[in-house]
Formats: sequence, C-alpha cells, structure tokens
Amino acid sequence: MHLPALMVAGLGLALSSAPTAAALQDGCAGDIIAARQKQGVFGGKTVRYAACVERYEARDEKGMAVASLTAVSYVAAKAKAVRPIIFAFNGGPISASAILHMGALGPKRVAVPDDVTAPASTYRVVDNVHSPLDVADIVFFDPAGTGLSVLAPGVDPRSQFSIAADARQLQQLVLGWTRAHGREDSPIYLLGESYGTLRAPAAAEQLASAGRPPAGVILLGQAVNIIEYAQRPGNIISYAVSLPTLAAAAWWHGKADRRGRDFDTFMADARAFGGGDYLAALYAGGTAAAGQQQAVADELAAFTGIPAAEWLERRLRMTKTDYQRRLFPGERLATNDARYRGPANGPDPFKPVVDSYQSGLMTYLRDELGVESDGYVASSPLVKDLETWDWGVSKTPFGDWPYARAITGLMKAQPGFRLFVGNGYHDTQTTVGAMDYLLSQNDWPAARVRSGYYQGGHMAYSVESSLIRFNDDLRTMLTGQW
Repeated sequence: MHLPALMVAGLGLALSSAPTAAALQDGCAGDIIAARQKQGVFGGKTVRYAACVERYEARDEKGMAVASLTAVSYVAAKAKAVRPIIFAFNGGPISASAILHMGALGPKRVAVPDDVTAPASTYRVVDNVHSPLDVADIVFFDPAGTGLSVLAPGVDPRSQFSIAADARQLQQLVLGWTRAHGREDSPIYLLGESYGTLRAPAAAEQLASAGRPPAGVILLGQAVNIIEYAQRPGNIISYAVSLPTLAAAAWWHGKADRRGRDFDTFMADARAFGGGDYLAALYAGGTAAAGQQQAVADELAAFTGIPAAEWLERRLRMTKTDYQRRLFPGERLATNDARYRGPANGPDPFKPVVDSYQSGLMTYLRDELGVESDGYVASSPLVKDLETWDWGVSKTPFGDWPYARAITGLMKAQPGFRLFVGNGYHDTQTTVGAMDYLLSQNDWPAARVRSGYYQGGHMAYSVESSLIRFNDDLRTMLTGQW
C-alpha cells in the first residue's frame, strides 16, 4: 500500500496533489479530490479531456444529507452545452461501477482474451479506443457504501435499501454534477447494467419530476421484467424466453444440432420455436398429445444438446440453473457467461474476469489519477440477500412490480425520449429472450426504441467485437441518428 500523506477525512481517500486553478477551470468542478488533464483517441478521434474525481452531497426528500458521493468523470476540453453526458452505473443492488468503467466505457480497459480458457495473468490494461468519449462525457456513479462513496454520519444504511432511495442518490448526483459543471442544458443519458436497469428508469422518473428529464436510458443486461424470467416451476413464460440462451450455450460448446445453419439463423429459429411450438406445448401441459410432446422434445434436444428423453421426463421444463450443470455433468457453466466452464463445486468460472475489472480500476486510480483508498468497496456487504431490499409494492424483485411503467410514462411525457436495450447471448442471468419479451409486451413507439444482441454474457463487452458493437450502438443513439 502506497498512501500519500494527505488524506480526506471521512472518506479514506488519498490525494497526490491539490487541484490546480487550470483544472478547476477546464473540466472539473464540485468538491474536487483529483484532477488530471489527458488526451486519447476514441472512435478514431483525438480527444483532450479532464479526468476528475469529485465529491457531491446527496440529500433525501426532506433535505437531510444522506451520502457523500464520489464520482469519476471524463469531460472533453471546452465541452459545449449540447454535448451529451452519460451517467453510468452497475447493479448489485449496491455495487460500484468498476466493471463498466474498466470493461466498456472508460478511457482505459482490461483486455480479456477471446480464449475463455486464458488465465487472468494474460489480461492487460490497455487504451480503450472504443470508448464513446468522442461523442459524450461520462460520469461513473457509485451508490453510498460502494466505491469511494459513503453514507453521511448517523445515516442508517437500511434507509437507502430501496428502489426509491437508491434511485434518488443517482438523481442527486445528476442534478449536482450538471449544476456544478454548468451543464444544465446538456442532454443526459442514464446507462445502467443488471440491477442498474431498475435504478435507471426510477431515477429517470425522479429527474423528470425535478424538471430535468433525461434524453434517454440505456439498459444493459436488463432486469426490468424480472418477474417474467424468474425460475419458478409454474411460470411457463420463463422457459420460453430462456430457450435462446440455452441454445446459444449449446452452440458455443458444440452441443447443438446446427443443421447447416449459421449462428444468426440458428438463434432466430430458437426464438421462433420458443415463442411458438414450445410455448404452446408448455401451455397445453398434460393435455398435449404424445406426438406433440415428442416433436417438441426432439427440437429442444437439437437446440440444447440435452436428450429428448430427458426433456420428456422433465415435462419439457428445465431451469437455467439445471441446464448450466446438466450440459456437462460434473461441471457448471458460469451464470454471467455460459461460455465459461468449471468444476461443479469450484469457484465461479467467470470470477477472474470480474476481479480483473475491479483490480484494474484500483491500479488505474492510483497510477493515472493519483487516488488510492484502502476503503474502496466493490459491492456492499450490508445487503446480504434480496429480501434485505425494499422493492416497492412487492417484497421481492420477483413479485408483480411494474418496473416498466416509468419508461412508459417518460415515453408519453417526453416526445424525444429514447430507449436502448442490449444483452449478451450467453448471459444466463438476464437473457436475450427476456429482453425480446420486454420490448414486445410494452406499447412503446418503435421509432424510439432499439435493441442490441452481442456475443458474450452479462458483461458482453468482455468480447472485444461486442465492445465495439455496443459502443457503436451508443454512438448512433448519442448522435441522434435514430
């Protein structure tokens, strides 16, 4: 540990030097912890930018201070008021934004080899030439209790364990950051991953109520319709929407009957079968004719690599968790990315990737920004399980909570509001089928909605080709090309 002498009280932050007057005037604002002037090539364009570590106060609806939020921001030199701003965050609930920061959006990234068997020692921190910094400024949000953000003295952590309170912290950061930077007129976009896709629409709704509606929301690995793909025996929709993910895993591992089809055709057939003959057979249940059940089981075997006889024994039902362990007996597929395999009772096969993003950020903060902390929290240990969280009307995230209604309201109230949803094919946690189902079941204007499908899993950007496609999709949205 190499801690400089100067410490920021209460935060455990170390500074290498005080911000200069130039830094104050050229991109950084708020309560500045660290400021650096940088230059990089992003999207083929050279960009001069300020890298800022800043602290902002968050208050609750009664005006009481609840948190001191530390954000890492990247602001183009002499950014104009029309330049978009992305506020990006991961999920948890209550996880820091290290994964998105070092995996997808920041000026540096951890390069993960396409070879999923490559050891973590081969991962490298490299320039992220694919970052959308050429078209937007980026602010990374860490909720209190994660990253370098902390609760205000005397605040009970449980007071923040809810959809509404958690989203309000983000709302407060957006309002505080844009005010401090003089960017009240810049279009803002909220980019959330995993649980962050529940935070994003809730915070967007709160921002609209405060008179600062976002221009758009980006959902990556969406959980907005989480009730529909919960793995419950009676929820037949979950099996239908999960089938494309099982099929993608079988394709990757050479277990599928491809029948001469390329990947895109194979996946299109899997989606059509899942929502057609398969769903019809599940609905029919025990009343389905034997011939119908056999035909469906045969197709399931072709798509998943699991024998038809086993599908019939299981009444054509198999949870994602069962499939992860059944495809290779004695092994399991990683929940975040089914391309990764490991021993059934061993560690998560994908964990080295996640760990590399987090450790990469620690190195980057120290070496590039001059900030180090032995109190950085990747994910809050205080939220022990999903029952700890207040999900609103429901007691759990799998109850009947209308998470999509906020998006519907924003679509109606803001004619220019747009939504982008992206998902990795091999993500067995938040699936491509659930994404399709979300978009098909909500009456949102088609011209203002786009979706993206990527090779890879929950963090599809760990695959460089998917990282490129995702950031190109962002550029299309941020530059108003749809």
